[in-house]
Amino acid sequence: MTRIFLDPGHGGSDPGAVGNGLQEKTLNLSIATRIRDILLSEYQGVEVRMSRTSDVFVSLSDRTQQANAWNANYFMSIHINAGGGTGFESFIHTNAGAETARIQGIVHPAIMQQLNVTNRGQKRANFAVLRTSTMPAILTENLFIDRAADADLLRSPAFLDRVARGHVNGLAQAFNLQRSGGGGGGTIYRVQVGAFSVRANADQQQARLRADGYESIIVQSGSLFLVQAGAFSVRANADALANELRGRGYDAVVISS
Repeated sequence: MTRIFLDPGHGGSDPGAVGNGLQEKTLNLSIATRIRDILLSEYQGVEVRMSRTSDVFVSLSDRTQQANAWNANYFMSIHINAGGGTGFESFIHTNAGAETARIQGIVHPAIMQQLNVTNRGQKRANFAVLRTSTMPAILTENLFIDRAADADLLRSPAFLDRVARGHVNGLAQAFNLQRSGGGGGGTIYRVQVGAFSVRANADQQQARLRADGYESIIVQSGSLFLVQAGAFSVRANADALANELRGRGYDAVVISS
């Protein structure tokens, strides 16, 4: 079983970088949640934990302590850049070993393949979460929130889907993850909160969920756009979320795959 620990940077009282009406903490959580949901729904033999799943503050030391205590195989910290540049870059620790560099050499180009933006390169830095994690670790900086053209991309759910897909593709290649299907990766339960024939209506529902503090993804199935919140291996957890959403006025149903 491969254990992937996802770290959406910032959160709570720490918004991270801000610009063009966007906050880094919200984008980080949205991307990380997408990565988690794709991994759990499409691959077998993988477990995923996140340093946070809502808008709360988590200290830098607690982020890596969680991953270290869980004995994660890989630590992936998700961020949005700022400072007047553009494009994508990734970081491993200054003194990272060969295995960490090998994985970066797979994950970085996989993300670039999805984004089609400026490649700022594979870099090294003495960031705290890279220094204190006991497993191979990477920190990704996905565009610049203070550049208008980058911000326009970051506002797009479809672009965020591509960012997540790039991260997942890199992880799948680096850890030789096997797709679900005949291999029997287990049942995954999701909470569906709408099925729309018009994408704009699905986007509107997703925006409502985010305003209420819930991350979600939009999945196209035939001519319908399905809005889904959460991905669980335990049915009771999905039922609990569905009941919570119904209490907020959503038409929520649990589906499985």
